[in-house]
Amino acid sequence: MTVPIDSATVTDPDAAVDRLPFGQAFAALPPAFFTRLQPTPLPAPYLICASAAAAALVSVDPAAFSSAAFIETFTGNRIPTAAQPLAAVYSGHQFGVWAGQLGDGRAILLGDLPAPSTPAPHVLEVQLKGAGATPYSRMGDGRAVLRSSIREFLCSEAMAGLGIPTSRALCVTGSDQLVMRETPETTAVATRMAPSFIRFGSFEHWYYNDRPQELRLLADHVIDRLYPQLRNNANPYQALLAEVARRTADMIAQWQAVGFMHGVMNTDNMSILGLTLDYGPFGFMEAFDARHICNHTDQGGRYSYAMQPQIGQWNCFALGQALLPLIGEVEDVQEALAGYQPHFKARMDALLHAKLGLATTADGDSALIDAMFAALQASHVDFTLFFRRLGNLRRDDPLQDAPLRDLFIDRTAFDAWAVQYRARLLQEDSSDLVRKLAMDATNPKYVLRNYLAQVAIEKAQNKDFTEVARLLAILEKPFDEQPEHEPYAGLPPDWASHLEVSCSS
Repeated sequence: MTVPIDSATVTDPDAAVDRLPFGQAFAALPPAFFTRLQPTPLPAPYLICASAAAAALVSVDPAAFSSAAFIETFTGNRIPTAAQPLAAVYSGHQFGVWAGQLGDGRAILLGDLPAPSTPAPHVLEVQLKGAGATPYSRMGDGRAVLRSSIREFLCSEAMAGLGIPTSRALCVTGSDQLVMRETPETTAVATRMAPSFIRFGSFEHWYYNDRPQELRLLADHVIDRLYPQLRNNANPYQALLAEVARRTADMIAQWQAVGFMHGVMNTDNMSILGLTLDYGPFGFMEAFDARHICNHTDQGGRYSYAMQPQIGQWNCFALGQALLPLIGEVEDVQEALAGYQPHFKARMDALLHAKLGLATTADGDSALIDAMFAALQASHVDFTLFFRRLGNLRRDDPLQDAPLRDLFIDRTAFDAWAVQYRARLLQEDSSDLVRKLAMDATNPKYVLRNYLAQVAIEKAQNKDFTEVARLLAILEKPFDEQPEHEPYAGLPPDWASHLEVSCSS
């Protein structure tokens, strides 16, 4: 039974916080899997932003957001009675290179809260990111800064609004305490939630340390808690790998369809549940370039937009290697992973048909889609605006194409493609009105462009958090017209092209 925090009806909000019914599913694993520790307090914390939608998942009343108890708890200064703070160990491949032991270097898990409206196991783990140093901090200070915390908060909730599997963000609290990055920056703590924060690298850790007992314990924990339907499979570990590969392919297809780029697809950032996890130097595609690299640190382009599907598969193979001792035979691993590419292709094909408003499939669709991407690439057309405006195209009236056509430098190329597209619409007797409604429900009008996040961050650095709240409200309903927020859907300003994000972001 959940115990909501309600500052309007509970006379003692501190007691309400203390009664948060934290469970400890991950802590039931042996001590080798984590280190118990307390968060490092931050002086004089204050609330920067909070998500009512995320709070509702764990029955936390938004009325409590402004209470001292809420702020102190989700900064790490006050620990609820049932919480048992810990940092988890894991390892991983970073930029394709084995990095050895990593772990929660600045994230501390409080436990899991009941979340009845979410899929089984109907709980969400609650993690404080930026709550201080842990044994896995690798000489870091364990702190997060304001800019990265706001970016993670906004993108987590934006991805949820888009319907893409993701961790959620409950809130961000801040402090005037400074830490040194490229320059001194103020600190912040982002509270994030997911059914589990177990990663591909969690399994790699035990495999590469030759600890088969711990590897099996972790796999059994994941199957029994997160994938119980796989337990009776003839080879449950092979079934686990196949299901994770399927979910990963599905997630990345959804990334590609909205132009999202993660930026750091290391195996320690890959969720065993197929959730988008660990937001850092992410970006949403603006001027389309399949080779676009959103992470300034990624000089080789390993995690470019075009590479994401391939890297997702590479990461699944890394997980398969780690699970090999449990699965048994290399051929069984290969069989489990064989579904990744066809599932990605089928999911991506379905998503692109939906984005184009095509209700059927037909010979020649692949050529139509390839020609579209070629035209987008040649003119570096804004990805989000193109698909949103495409919904306004009239099947029998090319004279109305100007708002869409003007996105192209090479308008002749657009005209040639539009002839093919209209012929395809005619082939299935497409209705302009029906198609537009379907496309507007598929192609978002609003995404978290980097410049929008930057404007909100700069205001927040001056203690003005209103733009963060405004962006959150917009991004929670990305498919709605929201005419009062029309400027947020336009082309980015010229100065936005100079923005760079890196792993420190």
